[in-house]
Amino acid sequence: MKNIFFDSWESIIRTVVITILAYALLIILLRVSGKRTLFKMNAFDFIVTIALGSTLATVMLSKDVALADGVLAFFLLIMLQYAITFFSARNQTVNELVKATPSLLVYKGRIIKKVMLKERIAEDEIYAIVRSNGLSSINEAGAIVLETDGSLTLIKEVKSLETETMNKVIKPVELR
Repeated sequence: MKNIFFDSWESIIRTVVITILAYALLIILLRVSGKRTLFKMNAFDFIVTIALGSTLATVMLSKDVALADGVLAFFLLIMLQYAITFFSARNQTVNELVKATPSLLVYKGRIIKKVMLKERIAEDEIYAIVRSNGLSSINEAGAIVLETDGSLTLIKEVKSLETETMNKVIKPVELR
């Protein structure tokens, strides 16, 4: 129980200095790596974000981790994320390994219960997206898609499921 509330002024000063420097260097690295690093998150982006936060906390609070080690870890995480996004934008196989596929939840006003249950989406969430798009009835929705980042997209009018925006969306067997 020794040092539970206060260790030393040296420890306090180290925490202040390291936190400020680590935070500033993380911001610089994130800005240099580009907008994609902070893009809407899919599972891969979420993992990188959690790892960056965990690394920042470790650098700030652990006396066993030097600032240079923490900055190197930031750099490596950001570069790995950059490399994965670079290759996933250029290679469909890498893209499919890293990202989920969008799923069709509603088509021409008809709720597709089987897909909603599989994706763990409640009907209330469907009605909320309908309302937030200014519609008063599910029958006015051409399609509702669960996107790769977990957000819902409402398309008011869908002429075909074979258009370029819908061709990668997972469709139930009965709609193919």
